[in-house]
Amino acid sequence: MSSEMLQAAKVYRQLLKAVKKHIGKEDYKTHFSEYVTQEFRKNCKLSDPSHVQQKIKLAHDYTFLLNSVHHHKARLSVNDLLFSYNIAVDRSEEMKRTLGKSAASVGLQLPDVYQS
Repeated sequence: MSSEMLQAAKVYRQLLKAVKKHIGKEDYKTHFSEYVTQEFRKNCKLSDPSHVQQKIKLAHDYTFLLNSVHHHKARLSVNDLLFSYNIAVDRSEEMKRTLGKSAASVGLQLPDVYQS
């Protein structure tokens, strides 16, 4: 087995794993993994090494995107949770903005204590 084939197989497994983990394995979502399988099978007969590398890079980039979006969403929810419980987060700037918007909506200004 050539190094390109081994590399393609590795990227293929990683992409399928990311699809199943982040998109889901439910029956109504199988078209995602079926599409990945179809694309890899369709391109398995490519002979131009640069075209093969381009396809492998594309699959790797999709895998990276799926994993990054999932990681970013999880990180946002942790930050939102910290804000909601006010744990180790300075919320004074956020409160100033909220109070400023509330005061401005009724035509008032914040007291000098809150002015920056």
